[in-house]
Amino acid sequence: MAWPTWLEGLARTKRSRWEERINVGTKDNPLYISRMGAGTWAWGNRLLFGYSPEQDEELEKVFNYCLDNGINLFDTGDSYGTGKFNGRAEILLGQFSKRRGIVGDEFPNEICVATKLAAYPWRLTRKSMVQAIKDSVDRLGRTSGCLELGQMHWSPAAYGFRFQEDALLNGLADAYEQGLIKAVGLSNYGPESLRSIHEKFAIRGVPIGTLQVQFSLLSYQDYQREVLEVCQQLGITVIAYSPLCLGLLSGKYSVEDGGTLPSGPRGFLARQLLPEAEASGLLPLMRDLASLRGPGTGLPQIALGWCIAKDTVPIPGARTLAQCKDNIKALSTELTTEEVQALDFAASRAKSTVQNSMRSM
Repeated sequence: MAWPTWLEGLARTKRSRWEERINVGTKDNPLYISRMGAGTWAWGNRLLFGYSPEQDEELEKVFNYCLDNGINLFDTGDSYGTGKFNGRAEILLGQFSKRRGIVGDEFPNEICVATKLAAYPWRLTRKSMVQAIKDSVDRLGRTSGCLELGQMHWSPAAYGFRFQEDALLNGLADAYEQGLIKAVGLSNYGPESLRSIHEKFAIRGVPIGTLQVQFSLLSYQDYQREVLEVCQQLGITVIAYSPLCLGLLSGKYSVEDGGTLPSGPRGFLARQLLPEAEASGLLPLMRDLASLRGPGTGLPQIALGWCIAKDTVPIPGARTLAQCKDNIKALSTELTTEEVQALDFAASRAKSTVQNSMRSM
């Protein structure tokens, strides 16, 4: 496939972002996060990722490598982990932190655990949200009794449960006022809902520090663009979840003869998305941009570098140390404005992945 001539010779030495930090707290009570985080959705998830406790040793290596290399943001959720492993991700983060000597506020900003609190059907009152946060504190083993970043996982109003959403959001604000969380975040909220909640929280003096949104080169629609615009206006940091689209942008999978595919639901998704990602020119462009930068740069660095260029904080998952090292390389992969625009165009032609059904507008 032929690309514009400006693509030739664009490889250059890039400015490192390893030491950059973003304050998602307030001026008086700052909470600093790294330009990239680590997602822990797979930690305990047998259904999608085939988790088993035998993986814990490798996961601890991932945890330590992140902290040793400037990544202090770990995104998790009280619903992470399937079946008997429900809550496993938080438990593992607590165990790993303890062995590293982090159990409270001894080292401010050395780590930021961002926990998403699920809107379970039985979680209906503001007090139940406060209790959920206390339960997460216990699983994480925090002697300070405080989490860094507490996030509403999804919008019950998206499926008609406005009364539940109002109660849980009030509980999240209560937890902030009680000092149970250092900063407030939302997840899966669209531009209209975000503006409304921001206005209500502002009356209480509760700032919204972050918003998580499904965001990748295979999930870049008007919805994502509008969310970015609103967050920039309101001073809210966007955290990009699934930035590699469940690994489909990692370069490991192919629907061509001899290619490999992930198992389970991810395999089905790959068969739906990868052919069009090839035909639209998205994957060929990503490979071209990676090759311009020489050995050591692949599709993950381009995909994550694009997210960073969009002024988001990507939180790719990592189950192995090799995956973790690959992800972190993206902090040294800076894309030009022209490269970002070319990726935008190719992404607009590719088939987008299924959007989260529990997001609000």
